[in-house]
Amino acid sequence: MPSRACLTGLAAAAGGTVVLALACVHTHSPREPYAEGACGTAPTSRVLAEDAGEHRVRRPPPDSPGRGLAYTAKVDCESVGASDLFLAYEELASGSPGIRAHRHPHMDEILIIRHGSAVVSLGGAETPVADGGVVYIARNTVVSVRNTGTTPLSIAFIFPHSGYG
Repeated sequence: MPSRACLTGLAAAAGGTVVLALACVHTHSPREPYAEGACGTAPTSRVLAEDAGEHRVRRPPPDSPGRGLAYTAKVDCESVGASDLFLAYEELASGSPGIRAHRHPHMDEILIIRHGSAVVSLGGAETPVADGGVVYIARNTVVSVRNTGTTPLSIAFIFPHSGYG
């Protein structure tokens, strides 16, 4: 998270005038440990169609071998050269286990419910959410998502660093 460090100083100038000097520098917190420092390609502005993006599969959790969850990376280092942003779409089938409880210790997340209905647990507190709902997940918050509808739950998730995907 960006922060600002400032130095101030007072100095007497000719004629008895006092000058106040203020100098500030913006600093950034360390990036996610596995995030790359740079993409290697310059960021390129783009319009991405609904079906555009790279289809990927997350590794399954160690306690649940089998197939991982599929998602589509829309904005990241590889797709548009974005080193400071990650956006992906995912669909969770009705009746599926959904997104198991987990946390991201080094970065916040934004979850957007595109279509469907769900129950989101943030730190153990469950809240229903539906079409167009937005969930802000502060770093280190334990989160899980369960599809409560009869149709697939379509979500978008955003991270502040491309290193997520």
